[in-house]
Amino acid sequence: MPEPVHDSRKMSTGLRKLQARLGYLFDDSRYLEMALTHRSAHKNNNERLEFLGDAVLGLVIARALFERFPDAREGKLTRMRARLVRGDTLSEIAEEIEVQTHLILGEGELKAGGRQRSSIRADALEAIFGAIYLDADSQKVREVILKLYESRLAEANPDIEKDPKTLLQEAVQKQGKALPEYQILSKSGQAHDLEFMVECRLRDMDIAETAKGKSRRNAEQTAAQRMLAKINQI
Repeated sequence: MPEPVHDSRKMSTGLRKLQARLGYLFDDSRYLEMALTHRSAHKNNNERLEFLGDAVLGLVIARALFERFPDAREGKLTRMRARLVRGDTLSEIAEEIEVQTHLILGEGELKAGGRQRSSIRADALEAIFGAIYLDADSQKVREVILKLYESRLAEANPDIEKDPKTLLQEAVQKQGKALPEYQILSKSGQAHDLEFMVECRLRDMDIAETAKGKSRRNAEQTAAQRMLAKINQI
């Protein structure tokens, strides 16, 4: 059992919304507290839980893809898994459920903007998966991961090598333009049924597209697809 880093009773009150977004209520909130604790804050931090969560996540996603695409070859399954478990994807999911709001950071990291660091959010989410595994079991953490990844797994396609965001980035880079900028315009709905409104903007060309989606990534991909169609007509 992990040693408490702060007063767990106070922490558990502040983490109810996060647990609701996860769809999982910890029996021992100290596991969650440790998962959110960056190494800058305490020697009892989330690095070991991150190691465990990384392994759990890889297995859950590999199994989901294996079952979803029975005819896909190993190479395509590997590429899909890599896209789903990479740091950028983890960071997006962590931001969607507002993990950054609850991060426990050292004073220096906090002043340096640690809450907005993509890598810190991604590491914390992996640590949360490790924490759920220890607090419950492999089946429960599998349910949590599959729920968080539901829209991304639905979009997975073994025959698509590059997604719209990647294609848009490559298109503007070829023209020597600045990279696309994405911004969340609004977020509505309950924790289990959020809807994101996102803007994709090309400042050099002074054009923008918006789109809605059940996740930030889904909305960004749709906006990127619309932007691709627009610049192809210019």
